[in-house]
Amino acid sequence: MTLQIALIQPQIPPNTGNIARLCAATDSSLHLIEPLGFSLADSELRRAGLDYWNEVDLWIHPDWFAFRDAMNRDRCLYFSAKAEHSFWNAPYRQNSCLVFGSETEGMPLRILEKHPERCFKIPMSGPVRSLNLATAVGVVLYEALRQTSVSAAAPAGFAAGT
Repeated sequence: MTLQIALIQPQIPPNTGNIARLCAATDSSLHLIEPLGFSLADSELRRAGLDYWNEVDLWIHPDWFAFRDAMNRDRCLYFSAKAEHSFWNAPYRQNSCLVFGSETEGMPLRILEKHPERCFKIPMSGPVRSLNLATAVGVVLYEALRQTSVSAAAPAGFAAGT
């Protein structure tokens, strides 16, 4: 079972394109929850994803409720700069769905309030309020992969690093 990434109403095409490429590189599914702030035909979105779009297991959900109804809620972990718990301590599983809010609005407050025990942040020092969405997804996804790998070696299908 692979990890899954869900983006709630993403707004910036290059971020989503970079995340799609990351999903292709890690064999992770990508869920986009509408409304999107761009068209899936957007040239910036396509350029950021390069020629890897056909390698992405892409799911489009018309709204939050359709996504929620399609997912096993126990698999969802939510990431927000406003969460209390560190992402280092998230209970990652091989089939976890890592859910991120939009670049402009972040994670909806209703989710933070309803599931505080399943909400996690990337700790930061200094005056920075949040990380770029694509950066945050990369940090969390690779930590989840590290924690859920069956062995200390790279997960099956990963090339030896350079």
